[in-house]
Amino acid sequence: MPHTAADTIWAGTTTITGDGGDELEAYAAGRMGEGSRGGVVVIHHLPGYDAATKEMTRRFAVMGYDAICPNLYFREAPGADPDDAAATVRALGGVPDERLVGDVAGAAAALRALPSSNQKVAVIGHCSGGRHAFLAATSLPLQAAVDCYGAFVVGEPPAGSTLKARPLVGRAAQLACPLLGLFGTEDAYPSPEQVEELAKALRDNDKRHEFHSFDDAGHAFFAVDRPGYRQHAATQGWRIIEDFFARTLA
Repeated sequence: MPHTAADTIWAGTTTITGDGGDELEAYAAGRMGEGSRGGVVVIHHLPGYDAATKEMTRRFAVMGYDAICPNLYFREAPGADPDDAAATVRALGGVPDERLVGDVAGAAAALRALPSSNQKVAVIGHCSGGRHAFLAATSLPLQAAVDCYGAFVVGEPPAGSTLKARPLVGRAAQLACPLLGLFGTEDAYPSPEQVEELAKALRDNDKRHEFHSFDDAGHAFFAVDRPGYRQHAATQGWRIIEDFFARTLA
């Protein structure tokens, strides 16, 4: 049967210029057809640049956006299995904050350079990627940001963790765009108390934000391939994200 532009996407591996001029592997997807559209930088979770994150990237293309997910572990583990790459980077303390900002800036620039771009770019991340999304939104000129249960925006890693992540809540005054936060009430990183601490910092600085917390959901409730997946929270969460981007990237 014939396809129309409304239901056809392109997707595949590409290369972008990241922090310090480094050439990075990335996964990109977009809607086929005419017209301008917004772009989404997808920041992968701590488990890495994996099939589930690439599927999310394609989902944004189906929504009608161009999307790019940079492989944040490419320097340390080019070509490695996602689990092995994640273990390598975790042992080194995680992705350095300054480098993350440079890599997201490169992905945003790549999106804005597409002929289809309307020059509006959002960032979204889950788990460590949620923290990174907040960091990017307080560092770069973006139009929207989504923090999905980002750990250590408030608070520090538990004792014994190799991660070097430090709290970012003090950067609330630097938030440059509307922020959507999606959280589980049974999560510990971030806990409901940490979510409220972040919300208060944003209120105190008069920053546009909307937070949604889901009962009977903990960490990684969007991850369909992990035990923490919660269908009710993920389904509602995707609807909220789609509405948020419709309002901020049009």
